[in-house]
Amino acid sequence: MLRVLLLDDEEDALDLLEILLGKIGSVQVIGRYTDPFQAVQVIEEASVDLVFLDIDMPGMKGTQVARRLKDINPKLRIVFTTAYSEYAVEAFEIQTNDYLLKPITLERLQLTISRFKKHDVAPLHYIQCMGGFFLYDDKSLALPWKTNKEKEVCAFLIHHLDQPLNTDVIIEAIWPDYDVKKARSYLYTCLSYLRKKLIEHRYPAKVNKFGKGFVFTLDDFETDEEKLRELFLEINVKEKLNSELYHQLITLYKGEYMAGCGYHWALPAQMELRNLYIQALRRFYENFKVSNITIAEECLRRVLTIIPDSEKDARDLMKLYMESGKRSEAKNIYRLIEQAVHDLGVELESDTVRLYKEMNLSLYR
Repeated sequence: MLRVLLLDDEEDALDLLEILLGKIGSVQVIGRYTDPFQAVQVIEEASVDLVFLDIDMPGMKGTQVARRLKDINPKLRIVFTTAYSEYAVEAFEIQTNDYLLKPITLERLQLTISRFKKHDVAPLHYIQCMGGFFLYDDKSLALPWKTNKEKEVCAFLIHHLDQPLNTDVIIEAIWPDYDVKKARSYLYTCLSYLRKKLIEHRYPAKVNKFGKGFVFTLDDFETDEEKLRELFLEINVKEKLNSELYHQLITLYKGEYMAGCGYHWALPAQMELRNLYIQALRRFYENFKVSNITIAEECLRRVLTIIPDSEKDARDLMKLYMESGKRSEAKNIYRLIEQAVHDLGVELESDTVRLYKEMNLSLYR
């Protein structure tokens, strides 16, 4: 059963959400709050799986609350609720798991809850590389690090999972400007910390000496990055995509590869995975633009979060909004793309300007 917390400054909105969740079932609402500070305190003390959070909160903006909650529990799943579609792009920037436009419907809420239920059973141990870097134990608690360099050594070894790495290669990546003897000593200290940690937490992974270096291996489970790459391959070969694959994608892509860690050696993989993610989102858009406009719109919003100056994606999203009668949302997207392009010091493409004029003249059907 999912343990859920509700946060909205309007009691009526909380009432509706709680009623709808009651109809869906298998969800335990452990608390409902209008005060974000109270909700933050509860998250610090209680076990919560999912938070429904109004993005437009007084006192503390919903995005600020989300960041605070993620700091407390990186695995916490957050769904933004908002009456304004322009907030959707901002919501995705924080790597929330989903967002719901008000008024919330039972059908849309069921889609969200069913996705979380399907992915609720997690492996006993879990390595997260997307949206940060964490090793979770069999109690779903993130393993602590003795030093930042110990964490980076572990991340670098997992980045090259099952690949023997020469000691000099590790040193060059992590201590490029250090005296070689000192760097080697630091490396051995970090490896000692790491090995002790894996043993202490009975973690099904090993760091073994191999030739003139070391190799990191896992016992019968994958990192989220490996699963994501497998999913990209599946998406590429399938002629017809479905919503289950889409929800797997947005569940696995919690954020950029090793996000927030500042590892220069991770940048090529980060860019590669980001581009594969964008390609996958565009494929889902093409697949669903007729059969499921909600998912199609969501795909393009996620793309624009990553590349806010992409006029082709913005135009496609504006057209979707116009086709479904969401004229104000279409205009909001135009304003966002106009600002993004203006910030680059260039002019909007003629196709974008033409589409906006057609919208204003009500010529677009």
